[in-house]
Amino acid sequence: MDIGKRIRQLRIQNGLTLEELASRTELTKGFLSQLERNLASPSIQTLEDITEALGTTMAKFFAEDTDERIVFTPDEAFIDERENETVHWIVPNAQKNRMEPILVELKPGNTTSVIEPHEGEEFGYVLAGRILLYREGTKKGLPLKKGDNFCMSGKEAHWLENKGSQTAVVLWISTPPIF
Repeated sequence: MDIGKRIRQLRIQNGLTLEELASRTELTKGFLSQLERNLASPSIQTLEDITEALGTTMAKFFAEDTDERIVFTPDEAFIDERENETVHWIVPNAQKNRMEPILVELKPGNTTSVIEPHEGEEFGYVLAGRILLYREGTKKGLPLKKGDNFCMSGKEAHWLENKGSQTAVVLWISTPPIF
């Protein structure tokens, strides 16, 4: 955590100048300026005094930023190359969210890992190739091609198979996260 940046952010949110914060905390304006630029480090007691003067608590000061991150780039994805499939975790730390999107690449002749029964729902959209969607207890897979999608409960074990001649790519979303 950037403590100096957080102090400055709260000071500005409270409409305080460095001089006003210095007066409230009995610290010097110069020292507070150094703290905000990370040129000095406060003691715990000093930081408690600052947070109190800024109308917050130490717990709230150090709480994770609640700004919801909504944009992710391809270089942030984690790629898991498994024996039969390649899984692209396209949203970092998605398991903390209510849904978890992944991209699955499935080479010809391969199947995905079996997704065991779970509470929740799943959605898949075929971006490339052709797949068969199997559900527990069925012998015949449901065929899907590029542009097709599936939406189903997670109550039955299920998996995908690529019997086509090209790599299939599926955007697969689960709620709650299970992958």
